[in-house]
Amino acid sequence: MYNIKVNDKYNFDIDKTNDGLLINGEIVAADIKQLSGSSLHIINQLKSYNAEVVSFNREQKTAEVKVNNNLYIITAKDQFDVLLDKLGLNNLDSAKVSEAKAPMPGLVLKVFVAVGDEVKKGDNLFILEAMKMENIIKAPADVTVKAVKIKPGDKVEKNQVLLQF
Repeated sequence: MYNIKVNDKYNFDIDKTNDGLLINGEIVAADIKQLSGSSLHIINQLKSYNAEVVSFNREQKTAEVKVNNNLYIITAKDQFDVLLDKLGLNNLDSAKVSEAKAPMPGLVLKVFVAVGDEVKKGDNLFILEAMKMENIIKAPADVTVKAVKIKPGDKVEKNQVLLQF
């Protein structure tokens, strides 16, 4: 199942069935022939369409498609994107990260960052020893360190704020 938005204006729910495509609940049995790598010829309800994929971005799930010399901007959401939207988790990437908290009680062994450091998502922030295991805590996003509230040797409690961004 896909939710397709065309030119940020028109929405279509598309699903593939054994009978063909199901678009907004109606079966569409179009005749589609691939002419070249990015060109298609489509016949649907006795109308002919020439379509060409101008650009395609798999990561962002976007495409530019030219149909009969008219350019359309298409964005797609699969069933997982739709589920994340329903759960309210669609903007997690854009959420502001303002602090790093201790995930568990433990002892700070080493701090890799200082105030003013710019760190990228996944960079090491500090090492926390808990239950005789060393845990490297990594940056949750691209951030600049605003305050360091720990130093090696400090004992910390779960959910204690250790760094501010």
